[in-house]
Amino acid sequence: MTIHHEGYKSIAVATLIFGAINLTMFWIFRAQYPWLCYTVLALTFILLLFIVSFFRIPKRTLTIQDGSIIAPADGKVVVIEETHDEEYFHEKRLQVSIFMSPANVHVNRNPVSGTVVYNKYHKGKYLVAWHPKSSTENERHSVVIRKGQTDILVKQIAGALAKRIVNYLVEGQEVKQGEELGFIKFGSRVDLLLPPGTRVNVQMNQKVQGGVTVIATL
Repeated sequence: MTIHHEGYKSIAVATLIFGAINLTMFWIFRAQYPWLCYTVLALTFILLLFIVSFFRIPKRTLTIQDGSIIAPADGKVVVIEETHDEEYFHEKRLQVSIFMSPANVHVNRNPVSGTVVYNKYHKGKYLVAWHPKSSTENERHSVVIRKGQTDILVKQIAGALAKRIVNYLVEGQEVKQGEELGFIKFGSRVDLLLPPGTRVNVQMNQKVQGGVTVIATL
């Protein structure tokens, strides 16, 4: 396991705060309230470990399959339905949405290899990520990857806790399946908009792994 570079600053700040809190506690209260000092130490250490684990990149064997659409994120499938896209396609698409809890790995990956033909950031609200309107009203970053004659839209969506979306792609860029697309901090959601009739390989509430699980077959 390694730590994602997006977490270096957050982990450094959290470590400094952890040290400052506990040095202060032990300096002032150790003589009279040692139990309080050790309780605070334990709780703040657990919090520090959580922050470190949030930015983890576990070792995995990524799925590279030319005719498959791979999960762009870790999490749980919360939507599989037909929808009318108003942003890019302006027609019906098959939507598959993955909810990412704070405990999930938050690296986002390219579901297919291809060319980036659309990349746009949208300001918005911070509704909970499973809210039906979060796809269209929340802060989000949309990318369309063209593979052959097929366009696939990947939408990074902020949630009630996620206040920062990072996207690494630019229009015209050639990308490879499984490579990093971006990162979302502290719980969120990723939508895939696929051609109607696409054969979906996952079910509602199924847990998926980014870069590993086959979401659909072209």
